[in-house]
Order: sequence, then C-alpha cells, then structure tokens
Amino acid sequence: MSPILFLLPFIAALIGWFTNYLAVKMLFHPKTPRNFKLFTLHGVFPKRQTQLARKLGNLVSEELLSIKDVSKKIESLATSEESINLIGKRIESTIREKLVQNFPMLAMFLTDEMVEKVTNLFKSDLKEFLEKSAKQLSEKLEQEFNVNLIVQKKVEEFSSEKLEEILFSIMKKEFKFIEKIGAIIGFCIGCVQVALTSAI
Repeated sequence: MSPILFLLPFIAALIGWFTNYLAVKMLFHPKTPRNFKLFTLHGVFPKRQTQLARKLGNLVSEELLSIKDVSKKIESLATSEESINLIGKRIESTIREKLVQNFPMLAMFLTDEMVEKVTNLFKSDLKEFLEKSAKQLSEKLEQEFNVNLIVQKKVEEFSSEKLEEILFSIMKKEFKFIEKIGAIIGFCIGCVQVALTSAI
C-alpha cells in the first residue's frame, strides 16, 4: 500500500475545514452583490439584512421587551410605598429646614405633630397625582415608543462591517465549531477511504 494513501485523512480533513471556513465567510462576504455570467454572489447576512432587522424587531418587541411591561413597571415604581416614603422624607426636611429658614416665626408654632400632619397630607395628594401622571406617561409611552420599529431601523442602518462584528461576537464559538466539525468529518471520510482502498 502506498504511504501517500495514509495522507488521505489529513487531506480530507483540510478540505472539510476549508469548505466550512469558506461557508462561514460567505455568510458575510461579498458585502455587495458580485455578478457573474451564470450566478450572483452576495453574502447571506448583507443580502437579508432587512429581513433580519424585521425579525429582530418582532422578537425584541414581542418576546424580550414589551412596552406594556415597561409601562406597568413605571406605574408600579412611581406609586410604590418606597417612592412615597422618599417623597415624604423630602417634604418633611423641606418643612423643617427651608420653610423655617425663610419664615423663622413658624418655628414657634411648628411642632412635630404638625409637621407629620402636613407631610401626610402632601403624601396623600402626591400619591394620587403620581398615579394619574404615571398612567398618562405609560399611555403616551405605549403610543409613541415603538420598540419594533426602533430595533428594525437600528439594524437596517448597521454597516455590513458592524453587522459582521456583532454576529461574530455573539456566535464566534459556533462558527469555529462549524469549521472544526468540517475537519473532523473530512478526517473520518478520509479514514473510510483508506480502509476501503486497503480492503480492495
């Protein structure tokens, strides 16, 4: 048996790696269509960038970032007990410090009980105001903030280089795996060829 025959698995592995490497590259290249007589070459992602943008817009707006969920969270945070208590503390410090500073005579009449009553009165009114304001803000946000269109527009505006950079940063390991698996399959096919040739 020729010693060169034993090189077949390594040659097949090289061919398998190279074809998969080329396939990965052709996902992004050429970035602009190259017309040949019988066919046109254009990278898969540059060619389908608009469709990709549309799909990503739908995915983000429907599955990842629902504007209704954001609106509900805004309403919840605006009227939460923690927010109201923080406002109450700010009102109380304003009454005790700034009000007395500007109107020194009030210090004679301003007891702790009176400060507490005034603070609670403001807190009650402010909570109602915040509930209405948060609801109005949420409705406005839902009407004007279209996550789907924002994501779609951003992705469509990416340059081919930027799109390639982003996808490679996300799927670098997967692309490398595709190249390696090509080499492994090629090597296995080469081994089978050697075995079959030896058996003849």
